[in-house]
Amino acid sequence: MGRVGAAGDDAAMESFFSLLQKNVLDRRAWTSRQQLRIEIVTWIERTYHRRRRQAGLGRLTPIEYETITHTTAAQAA
Repeated sequence: MGRVGAAGDDAAMESFFSLLQKNVLDRRAWTSRQQLRIEIVTWIERTYHRRRRQAGLGRLTPIEYETITHTTAAQAA
């Protein structure tokens, strides 16, 4: 994070929480915190991480990166 008051500091987290709110929290009423916790973790692992572009992978999603590296490795073999 940058200096206090920098406009782009919280943009990534605000985007993440907006998606979480829309895709998990607002979908239904939750009967327990444990049930909500499991649903949040499941959404992050199954949906968010698989679609999010990652700087460490050259701005590719994990699925795109695996497809490229698997294809390259198969051609090299």
